[in-house]
Amino acid sequence: MRTHYFRALLLPAALLLASLAACSGGSGSSSSPAPTPPVVDAGLSPAAKLGELIFKDQSLSASGKQSCATCHSPDNAHGPTNNLSAQLGGANGDVQGFRAAPSLRYLNQNPAFFFAKDGTPTGGIDRDGRAQSLAEQAERPFLAPHEMANASKQDVVDKLKKAPYVEQFRAQFGAAILDNAEQAFSRMTFALQKYQLEDDEFHPFDSKYDQFLAGKVKLSAQELRGLALFNDPTKGNCIGCHTSARGADGAPPLFTDFTFDNLGVPRNKKLAATADPAYFDLGLCGPDRTDLAARTDLCGAFKVPTLRNVATRQTFFHNGAFDNLKDVVAFYVRRDTNPEEWYPTGADGVVQKFNDLPPQYRKNVNTTEVPYNRQPGMAPALSPSEIDDVVTFLGTLTDGYKSNP
Repeated sequence: MRTHYFRALLLPAALLLASLAACSGGSGSSSSPAPTPPVVDAGLSPAAKLGELIFKDQSLSASGKQSCATCHSPDNAHGPTNNLSAQLGGANGDVQGFRAAPSLRYLNQNPAFFFAKDGTPTGGIDRDGRAQSLAEQAERPFLAPHEMANASKQDVVDKLKKAPYVEQFRAQFGAAILDNAEQAFSRMTFALQKYQLEDDEFHPFDSKYDQFLAGKVKLSAQELRGLALFNDPTKGNCIGCHTSARGADGAPPLFTDFTFDNLGVPRNKKLAATADPAYFDLGLCGPDRTDLAARTDLCGAFKVPTLRNVATRQTFFHNGAFDNLKDVVAFYVRRDTNPEEWYPTGADGVVQKFNDLPPQYRKNVNTTEVPYNRQPGMAPALSPSEIDDVVTFLGTLTDGYKSNP
């Protein structure tokens, strides 16, 4: 049975990728602004076409070198192209963020945040579920000091007035739209939402696994073993939160159930914020999300993301603590049997387990379900070869698979 805030009928999160950030910071390493890439007509609505222009426009940032696409690259499943724990932004491209930037793919079916009848927090966008729509999710990156770092919405709109597509913007939303910064900014985020909803690149469903479900290709023996372990409730048990079967209506699986889980991920010293021993990212109960601050039972819980394109990622979990997918799977199954592999040891010789949570919230970590229901001295849920099998299967979830002719 899940801890008190998780759906009793669902099994544990087994391969958390890291939830959903906005068009957040880039490396800032470019010496000069890159030109805005041309937009290819993909049958998008005029608003969506504007959204694509905005998504790729570096001039809308304080540095002039950063756009949504900077760390949500279309060439890398709309995720970062580097292994930074958190991307860099700010006016000079040297301010580190607080969370790992996720892929923006497959968010079109993400529900707004709600509590299910049994009390399970579900849905929402961002790692803490605070954004209720893709449009709302797109707001913060323009203004966050560690991202595009504009001083205000007016600052963003002033930059938009100089964009080569400004007349298209006026034609779509009204000749006087730029006279009201609040309304103009709202139309910008609306256009970004339309782009993500309409462009099939954000949700192509063309991975090898999709083609396997359609009967077009076969999985290898190792991929099939990995799938079986992924689905086995006594082994990987990944299926508990990362659905792998078609829906009742035949819809392709999204590999997430949109819930939240607390995995006790190790503290990441590569994040500048952790230099302050009092700093903790508690997910649902803060610091970025404030409406659930009193729900201490939710402290440390983060969104269960889709595992689609997980093999393209170079940084994992909300704090970017891992940069290798095999290590991620190993953490799931060896976290409790071999905690010394993942957490530091104190001066007293005791392993400081769940060290990225204040002591009073460590009881919130999921320790009851497979594969977390083990103790030191017990065998992990997966052997090294089985870990390899699961990792190999996860590679079948990468978009754009083309079989050999």
